[in-house]
Amino acid sequence: MKAHAPSTTTSVAAQVAGLPHLSMDDLWKLWDEHFDERPGHHHRGWLESRLAYRIQERAFGGLKPSLCKKLEEVGETGILPKQLRGDSQRLLPGTILTRIYDDVEHRVLVRGTGDFEYQGQRFKSLSAIAGHITGSHWSGPVFFGLKLPASKKVTA
Repeated sequence: MKAHAPSTTTSVAAQVAGLPHLSMDDLWKLWDEHFDERPGHHHRGWLESRLAYRIQERAFGGLKPSLCKKLEEVGETGILPKQLRGDSQRLLPGTILTRIYDDVEHRVLVRGTGDFEYQGQRFKSLSAIAGHITGSHWSGPVFFGLKLPASKKVTA
C-alpha cells in the first residue's frame, strides 16, 4: 500500500510521524507545498527533518528573531551564553579548548557536560585537566581562559 502525503486535517504529530513512510515523490510534493525551492541535494533524512520542522513551525509558530540570533552566535562560537549555563557547562560537545603551557599546546575535547577528553583520557572537569597538566590546583575555566581569575575581576 502506497503512503500518501499528509493532509491538513491530520494532526501535526501524525504528519511528522508519517514522513519516513512517504514515497520520494510524495515527499517532494510535500516539500513543494512548504518551500519555494528545492535543495541542491536529495538526502532523504535531511528533507524529512526540514519538513518536520516546517510543519511544526507553521502549526505552532517559529522562533523569535532574538533567539535565532543567539542560536547563530552559538553555531559560530560553539559557546552557549553565560546566562544559560556555568563556565565549563556552557561549552557544546565537540568544542576543542587549547592552551599553551610550558611551550606545549594542550588540547581538550568537550564531550558533554562534565565529560572532557585530554590525550585520550576522560576527565569530569576542566580543573582536573588543569591540575593534571600543571601538577598543582587550578581553576579549569581560568586555566583555559573561560573566565578571569578572581584577582583580575573588576568590581563596580
